[in-house]
Amino acid sequence: MESAAASILKRAVEMDNNKQYTMALVLYQEGVQILLDSMKETKDQAKQKHFATRASQYLDRAEKIKNLVEKQKASGTYRELIKIETGSTGHGYSTIFGRFLDATVTYIHIEDPYIRAFHQCQNLVRLCELAVRKCHALSKISLITTVDPEDKKNQIARLEELKQSLSCHLISFEFNFSDTLHDRQIMFSNGWIIKIGRGLDYFKAPNGKFVLGACDLELRPCSETTIDIFHKSQLKNEQ
Repeated sequence: MESAAASILKRAVEMDNNKQYTMALVLYQEGVQILLDSMKETKDQAKQKHFATRASQYLDRAEKIKNLVEKQKASGTYRELIKIETGSTGHGYSTIFGRFLDATVTYIHIEDPYIRAFHQCQNLVRLCELAVRKCHALSKISLITTVDPEDKKNQIARLEELKQSLSCHLISFEFNFSDTLHDRQIMFSNGWIIKIGRGLDYFKAPNGKFVLGACDLELRPCSETTIDIFHKSQLKNEQ
């Protein structure tokens, strides 16, 4: 547990230094919880004191980050940049989007020109699954994409199937097509905006059907891309 805490908190400091504050905050909280659990497990008073001191230090830093993020959100100046290197792992949708999805999200708007092919539509389903699990007040998801000129019929059939599935969870799903759409962004009603250079399709194809990463995107190697994260306080009112 000590080594796990050290590894997680090391990553937290790296994210902190890179100004990836929302990710750093999640890691600080996770690492501190392991330290507190370790403190309960040991009877060594010296270790207990050490764990308590370290936990307090990281909690103080986490609180400062939280206040910084809230201040920049209020002023509309928050920005977080993530660079995903080719072949790297650990960048599944849960990691990228999860910390922004909670009970305050009632609406999600997706703009991605390449929700066309079978695997691209599956990526959309994965994001919707994550949102349904984490956003208990979610009532609507909308998508703008482009028509697949070679397979429009199946593209529409897949999206209609997703629409029917979401309706079973009392979530409406609307999709529309644009001939000029180029930018890729996902907007949540709580104000967070995530722009991904490759859209949702930033994963490499798995090397087989029975390899790690075939199902779990956290273990799937990625293509190189950049993720920009912003916050716009008026977004909820504009949607």
